[in-house]
Amino acid sequence: MADARAGRGIPVSTVLGRRLGGELLRMRESCGMRQPQAAEALTASVPKVAKMERGLVPMRDPDIRALCHLYGVEDRKVVDRLLGLAKADRERRKAKGWWNQYPELRAQVEYVALEDVAVRVRTHQVTVVPGLFQTPDYARALAVGSGAWDDPDEIERFVEARIARQDRLTGDDPIQVWAVISEGALRQEVGGRVVLRRQLEQLLKLAVLPNIKIQVLPFMAGAHAGMNGAFNIVSFAEQAAIDVVYLDTPSSSLWLESEQDAAHHVAIFDRVARNSLAQAVSLSLIRRVMEEL
Repeated sequence: MADARAGRGIPVSTVLGRRLGGELLRMRESCGMRQPQAAEALTASVPKVAKMERGLVPMRDPDIRALCHLYGVEDRKVVDRLLGLAKADRERRKAKGWWNQYPELRAQVEYVALEDVAVRVRTHQVTVVPGLFQTPDYARALAVGSGAWDDPDEIERFVEARIARQDRLTGDDPIQVWAVISEGALRQEVGGRVVLRRQLEQLLKLAVLPNIKIQVLPFMAGAHAGMNGAFNIVSFAEQAAIDVVYLDTPSSSLWLESEQDAAHHVAIFDRVARNSLAQAVSLSLIRRVMEEL
């Protein structure tokens, strides 16, 4: 729907565009400037600046550099991150991101695009192992069990896309992942005992990476703040950047982008993490579940 509207020349707001526009809006307001001043610096109209700040139009690199200079933002890392965000948004709009090769991702495509430019993800999972940690066999079993695809080839492409996401876990600038996984997800025999055992082995291997933290929320924790469901909190490099919260449901995906919603879910995550086992104890529990298999 959104891409079709863009093809007809109708302004379309994207998650990446709103993230970029929101950062520029906060930068402008923090230095006490108004939209007409930004428009003058860009030799543009005030309505265009408003569209940029609302994520309705793709942004050019010269405009971002000009606004950063106007707002007194000279930190190269901050500017480069904004430029990267703008590039990812342009690629998303033009369907050039690798994730757009996989229509099987469906509603998750915006999340994957955002994850690609994020620096940290905090994920609370109640029933499954986080997607970034899944083995191909585990992901395939989930796809088959969901009943969302009838064509085996579509399932394989979905699995391929899910595994491609894991490139963000390694490399020169790996994403930081803090995962809180309910004990029930470790015991649910997705794909059978052999598949689950290999999945648990994968968790133990990933846990040694310096950018990954895994905690298990044990059954003995009882009632807790995160019982209403799973969610991901996506964070960015800028110190003032507001986190984005992503919730995936069987029928749709929901984005929570306000500062209040982000703070609320960060507080929930922190409470759940405090109720969870420390990483060393969590890994011991994972090993014990493996032995039981």
